[in-house]
Amino acid sequence: MITAPASLRRSAGPALGAALLLGLTACGGGDDPLAGGGDSSAAPSGTVTVGSANFPESEIVAELYAGALESAGVETETSLGIGAREAYVGAVQDGSVDVVPDYSGNLLLFVDPEATASSAEEIMDALPGALPEGLAVLEPAEAQNKDAMVVTPGTAEQYGLTSIADMAEVCDRLVVAGPPEFAERAYGLQGLEENYGCVPRSFEPINGGPVTVQALLDGDVDVADIFTTTPAIADNDLVVLEDPENNFIAQQVLPLAAADRLPQEAVDALNELSGKLTTEDLLDLNRKVSGESAVSPADAAQEWLSANGY
Repeated sequence: MITAPASLRRSAGPALGAALLLGLTACGGGDDPLAGGGDSSAAPSGTVTVGSANFPESEIVAELYAGALESAGVETETSLGIGAREAYVGAVQDGSVDVVPDYSGNLLLFVDPEATASSAEEIMDALPGALPEGLAVLEPAEAQNKDAMVVTPGTAEQYGLTSIADMAEVCDRLVVAGPPEFAERAYGLQGLEENYGCVPRSFEPINGGPVTVQALLDGDVDVADIFTTTPAIADNDLVVLEDPENNFIAQQVLPLAAADRLPQEAVDALNELSGKLTTEDLLDLNRKVSGESAVSPADAAQEWLSANGY
């Protein structure tokens, strides 16, 4: 865990309460997780701690959040690399951190494994009411990082693949790779079969995006589940197969927060940043922290913040 103290020393202002409620309404409603919770007139005080999961993109977005908060005069510190979703959601719940970046679709499935929402709008309709008491989400960004079925140009040409639907005719000849959880998640092997009639010859569980990309490039696997903001897709001219049945649900970047611990200026600052962050930004930021001339997530975030008026 990396903890960096903030440079600003301004005490927090008014409570989250009504503003976050308005934000949730704008996102599409659902049951309000703030309703009946605590004394909304009590103003939070002290430092806002921004956490992250333990992969570079999450750390980058956390640094963006921290920079936006500091720019708004909110005393801020970071607690990066907490771990998987179970760990960082728990950290928000137990007060270790106040806000973390997350992804709308997977967050919804985490709190409601039976959820069937797939579009950005459907997910944001369902998510606020599905969250445990004490948790809330702020405005989602246009930026999202989805799972995708990816092949090399050679494989696409060999089998005539432009969409996942095209895989159905040849799926029994294809080795699919992805993270181990792909075998269990609804949009993983189950989704490929239910939505496209695709049962691959075999599945190779691989931990780590770069390792998965290399297995695809080396021809060890035929198709790989790769996140859409992975720079290696464009860098290696890989082909992202279309998903006409929306097997892979929307994954907008958004702040997951403790409902009663953010000051008003923090809510406003995070919502403003979400309004600016695009998928193309995520690709550029991920590229900056990868490769031989990589910079740190903090430096990449600072460059984006400076270019965007912070």
